[in-house]
Amino acid sequence: MERNPVVYILASPNRCALYIGITTNLSRRLEEHRQGKVHHTARYNIKCLIYFEAHETAPDAIAREKQLKNWRREKKLILIIDRIRIGGT
Repeated sequence: MERNPVVYILASPNRCALYIGITTNLSRRLEEHRQGKVHHTARYNIKCLIYFEAHETAPDAIAREKQLKNWRREKKLILIIDRIRIGGT
């Protein structure tokens, strides 16, 4: 079974630190974060999934990940809050 790439955002419990990543297996990747296998997220205790979006192709997902990483924090938070308001993630 082919899996579509997913861009996701994790946050620390106090929401001070964010992490943006890409994967084709979100559940496996989240488990890696929760087990402390990813250096950055382990260091800052970033484990809470707060946003994700699926893409048709890897290049599309990579482009979106790069776009989000270049956004200011405020713009990322607006994206997350807007998704919550419309009943998404």
